[in-house]
Amino acid sequence: MINSINGVVASAADQLVVIDVGFLSLEVKVPAASSFKIKETIRLHTYLYWNQDNGPTLFGFSTELERTIFELIISCSGLGPKIGLSALADLGPEQFISAITAGDEDALSKVNGIGKKKAEQIIVQLRHKIKKLLDSGVAIGVGVVDKRWHNLTEALKSLNYSRTEITGAMDHVRELPDSAQLPFDHIMRAALSFLSRKV
Repeated sequence: MINSINGVVASAADQLVVIDVGFLSLEVKVPAASSFKIKETIRLHTYLYWNQDNGPTLFGFSTELERTIFELIISCSGLGPKIGLSALADLGPEQFISAITAGDEDALSKVNGIGKKKAEQIIVQLRHKIKKLLDSGVAIGVGVVDKRWHNLTEALKSLNYSRTEITGAMDHVRELPDSAQLPFDHIMRAALSFLSRKV
């Protein structure tokens, strides 16, 4: 099992990045290749998927939470890696968790490849697993169903920050004292301040 890879982005297009790892160049499927920059050094948490017809495909994720959600999605009957990537690209891991927890079929059905009926089936199949994930305290952070985090993500997306940058900013904001109680304008300013220092 390849747990993670470290390397330099050689190319990125659609949902495929090529990573130079030592003497190897690996093709890795990702939720959104636009999150990565050419010649950027990155670390991806990986999942090796085997298809009987096409053989192995390596999938990569910026965070362990993204990989965990991907694994949960493809554990559902009738769902494959393509929908797993689409769900992460369109919603992100936290909004996906929020949709399952709240039973929000409308949010799920906006994902490419998921209609109303399939959204209902996903909620039924994953609600218990998501609850166990939340109860286990797996690096999700506080306030996963808190609208502030969704609003922050959407605001940063509208400012054309990449998913990698947004994830870093979110992690930074969550480490602030009393982040669970801070109003939205405070966490927004903290995120922008963090991102400005990364430039």
